[in-house]
Amino acid sequence: MKKTRAERPPNKKAFEPRDNHEIAERPEQARGRDRATTSAPSGGIHGFSPVLERLRSKPKSINKIYALEGATEHRFREVNELARQNGIVVERVGRDALMKFVGRDVNHQGVVAVASSADYAEADELLGCINDESLILILDGVEDPRNFGAILRSAECAGAQSVFIPERRAVGLTETVAKSSAGAIEYVPVARVQNLNRLIEELKEKNVWVVGTSVDAEMSYTDWDWTRPSALVLGNEGSGLHRLVAENCDVLVNIPMYGKIDSLNVSVAAGVVLFEARRQRSKK
Repeated sequence: MKKTRAERPPNKKAFEPRDNHEIAERPEQARGRDRATTSAPSGGIHGFSPVLERLRSKPKSINKIYALEGATEHRFREVNELARQNGIVVERVGRDALMKFVGRDVNHQGVVAVASSADYAEADELLGCINDESLILILDGVEDPRNFGAILRSAECAGAQSVFIPERRAVGLTETVAKSSAGAIEYVPVARVQNLNRLIEELKEKNVWVVGTSVDAEMSYTDWDWTRPSALVLGNEGSGLHRLVAENCDVLVNIPMYGKIDSLNVSVAAGVVLFEARRQRSKK
């Protein structure tokens, strides 16, 4: 017999921020993350007219905008305004960084937009498809594109229904993500939301159990009943779940560690938990 919302036990565990709070890796890969000063963005659109047109027609396809430092401000006014309206980060970078993005022979006009390699789904449409067998994945600030791609691959193979990510401070559907997903990006719908805590409340209203992951959790991931409609929440590679996100989860689970290292890479953790959910559902 399924538990109703009124029967859900409150998540009373208090949280203290820790670097290894999430079942995830501690990123020594800060050096390897996509940064304006070290690596070129995938799916770049350059020039004022092309960037403005994409902002007007498909703003949700843009993950980030790089603009030239010291450029005349009025030239960027409309770009900045449209980006602000759509929650898109605009980062000022040097001329050498922009040249790395598009090459020295390209007239970038001081602005480059990083566009998605796949279309995002509408969050409301995905929420409208929730049923008694839903298995949903929420990523609270995953930043490494290879991790994100690997997570999407695991989500597709485990039969997850959908994936939700925040609009800010998280990697989007870049070309690197697409390659790392081994094609899963074409099959798993991904939606961006402004507020993960609001999303969690909406899921609870639809009787979805929201399960966060933490090395501090007392319950093992195998002890949770994944046959219920569930949303698995995974945190950032280094800092884990944000405090409010963790507190808003119905329950927190951990993956027991038996070696000397106390956490898994976030993409590995995703695969482990998702396939436990699939095992329980197949057995049922």
